[in-house]
Amino acid sequence: QVQLVESGGDSVQAGGSLTLSCAVSGFAISRNCMGWFRQAPGKEREGIATIYTYDETTDYADSVKGRFTISQDNAKNTVYLRMNSLKPEDTAMYYCAAGVTLDCRGGRCYCRRDGANYWGQGTQVTVSS
Repeated sequence: QVQLVESGGDSVQAGGSLTLSCAVSGFAISRNCMGWFRQAPGKEREGIATIYTYDETTDYADSVKGRFTISQDNAKNTVYLRMNSLKPEDTAMYYCAAGVTLDCRGGRCYCRRDGANYWGQGTQVTVSS
């Protein structure tokens, strides 16, 4: 049984930082696509960061590029999301995902941000101005 357990969500002031963790069991993150998604109230789910753990290729939504960093620890079977320079518009429930779609073109592979096979229960991030 695949389980993804997020942690690290909190309430912070704008400009602050947080690191989210996603501990995975029943699914080896190595050589797979992992991702972070978020959903704010009244908005659609947004894929914000993915990582192809085989070669650590990452992909980010424009809304978080340069501020958020996704990383992996294969030994711990855990994925992280480091979030810097947080803004009120980053307020959302953040979900870890496994089995994200891998897209390979012209010899380069990356993980898409449009869905996944497995999801965590989410962790809330609230950023106040």
